[in-house]
Amino acid sequence: MFPHSPQEILNWSSFFDHKFQISKDKRLKNFYKAGTYDEDTPLNEIDFVALDFETTGLDANQNSIISIGLVPFTLNRIRCRESQHWFVKAQDSLEENSVVIHGITHSDLQDAPDLRRILVKVLDALAGKVVVVHYRRIERDFFDINLKNLIGEGIVFPVVDTMQIEGNYQQEQSKGLINWLKGKRPESIRLATTRLRYGLPAYPPHHALTDAIATAELFQAQIRHHFSVNDPIRQLWQ
Repeated sequence: MFPHSPQEILNWSSFFDHKFQISKDKRLKNFYKAGTYDEDTPLNEIDFVALDFETTGLDANQNSIISIGLVPFTLNRIRCRESQHWFVKAQDSLEENSVVIHGITHSDLQDAPDLRRILVKVLDALAGKVVVVHYRRIERDFFDINLKNLIGEGIVFPVVDTMQIEGNYQQEQSKGLINWLKGKRPESIRLATTRLRYGLPAYPPHHALTDAIATAELFQAQIRHHFSVNDPIRQLWQ
């Protein structure tokens, strides 16, 4: 039996093989068939894809995806020409608070496709790559639960979380008695604020494609500052 929680999965390649065997939806079977990297693969040998969702709210059980942005990249190059962006028909109603944040209105979504109609394109863009996000609870939880509601099957895949990487680093930098006496506390790990610490330019926030590109750039910077390109992917994905 395989665990249901991604945090409990120790061998992602075996998990993908298992999901390929038991998945009923052909689109999901093809996604899992593409497999994933061996856990010892060095970071500089991996094809990544940065993924970002805009949603109607923050509760994956009550809210839904309304915009998807993604961009493939490696540690050396972001392939902006291959980036993709979609508006998605909401499964629930737009909340006023979320409209204020992301600016997506009813008119933007009037002719937007159902997630099922673009699912092949989204999964093809993710298949065989390692997904990078900023705060995994949004992209992984929303994708899984929204698909369960739409096609009766969810999706699970490993992700690298740039927010978690930064959170770990901030905790490490602020621990210890001397730092406590100096009043040093962990700094904000929001995407825009974190990017500034690495000297990255400010982008308009809360647009799925812009945030995906921003996440890819941030990950490249984090690797250069805190890791080696020869480190294995198992150190970062979860």
